Amino acid sequence: MVQAAAIYARISSDRDDTYLAVERQLADCRALAARKGWPVTEEYVDNDISAYSGKRRPAYRRLLDDIKAGDRDAVIVWQTDRLHRQPKELEEFFEVIEAAGIRDLATVSGDIDLATDVGQMTARILGAVARKESDSMRRRIRRKHEELAAAGKLAGGGTRPFGFDDDRRTIRADEAQIVKELAHRVLAGDSLRSICSDLNTRGISTVTGVPWNTTVLRSMLMSGRISGQREHHDEIVGPAEWGAIVSPAETARLRAVLGDPLRRTSRMPRRYLLARMLRCSHCGATLVSRPKVDGRRAYVCATGPGFVGCGKISCLADDLEALIVEAVLFRLDTPALANRLAKRATKTTEASAVAGTLAQDQRRLDELAELFADRAIGKSEWLTARRRIEARMTTNKKKLARMTQTTALDGYLGNASALREHWADLPLTRQQAIVAAVLDHVAVLPAVRGRNRFDPQRFKPVWRR
Repeated sequence: MVQAAAIYARISSDRDDTYLAVERQLADCRALAARKGWPVTEEYVDNDISAYSGKRRPAYRRLLDDIKAGDRDAVIVWQTDRLHRQPKELEEFFEVIEAAGIRDLATVSGDIDLATDVGQMTARILGAVARKESDSMRRRIRRKHEELAAAGKLAGGGTRPFGFDDDRRTIRADEAQIVKELAHRVLAGDSLRSICSDLNTRGISTVTGVPWNTTVLRSMLMSGRISGQREHHDEIVGPAEWGAIVSPAETARLRAVLGDPLRRTSRMPRRYLLARMLRCSHCGATLVSRPKVDGRRAYVCATGPGFVGCGKISCLADDLEALIVEAVLFRLDTPALANRLAKRATKTTEASAVAGTLAQDQRRLDELAELFADRAIGKSEWLTARRRIEARMTTNKKKLARMTQTTALDGYLGNASALREHWADLPLTRQQAIVAAVLDHVAVLPAVRGRNRFDPQRFKPVWRR
């Protein structure tokens, strides 16, 4: 005679957080318990948790613990697939109830006597059927998402993207202007951290109302959505049904810059303008930033474990950085750079061409995958072609990343007075991008013995051609 029955209910997805489906399961199970005369001691509910996914189900684990402790002697569920969709879980359940001496498992569709071989076989068959249905459902959902992506259509809901209305299609003019600004600043060399700080200072929040952080900002700027493109598994698959805020070429450049593994990710801001731009005239090693004992900033040719320098060169940072900034500003106004504007336009066109080549190669990869799936080509042919395409894409991504540094000079070529006026207000990363667009490196010569003041003759700039 059942003395302490347990009801277990579960639903895989409850997007509206209404518990309605679970409540229907519980109502049916309570009615079944009343008809059987089984007193229900406790109800165990896992809402919005899939049994198929393998995620931990707290209520289910608590039910097993109570059965092991002898506190429950029967289980009622709406259907057996509410308990399990994984055969290994079903076998664990058998072990637990066998050890506890439980034989009663009641479902709304019919009882199963777990004390008999036939009852356990029935439970296993029902479990296998449920697993097959889950597998089929996953395939249908995956295929549906692939079809939606290929057609450029929306899939699912969620929080609206920044720059778009709640329908996720209509562009919001005020936020779109901000997206354009952010894209330009990243391509000009501003760091994500400095941009987030500026947005938060200006009172511009994310769509959820929280302050900006680098993860959210990077995700938005690297998304194909802002250029009217559809993504699937982080890959751009084609044009989308919504409009574009920035151009596809700009998205390609943003993905190249922000996806560069060499991009600095340290949380500490850099305090050295010429980091990685100074070279030792003795050994050719890149000087590293290292403050002196008294706290003054300095660059040194470092030696010792982890360094390749000779240790013979060092210089203070403040005067050197001021010298190089003046040289850069002067060079921006010299006749030697009179043709830079034309070259910049050429590079922009070239960058767009490289971005277009990347998009074409991505389409070729997709076509190649379809040919392999349709058995039109073999695995070795697919791998050979894929390696060649991916190698070409890697080269073009690096080329695109190098091209973007010229964006830092927008508005300043031939107008160094405007740059000088705003220089102190620019973030360090923007200053570094401007210097790097003009300067390749500086060769640092040894100090003259006995000369303790700053000597500009020690530093030989090598300008970019």
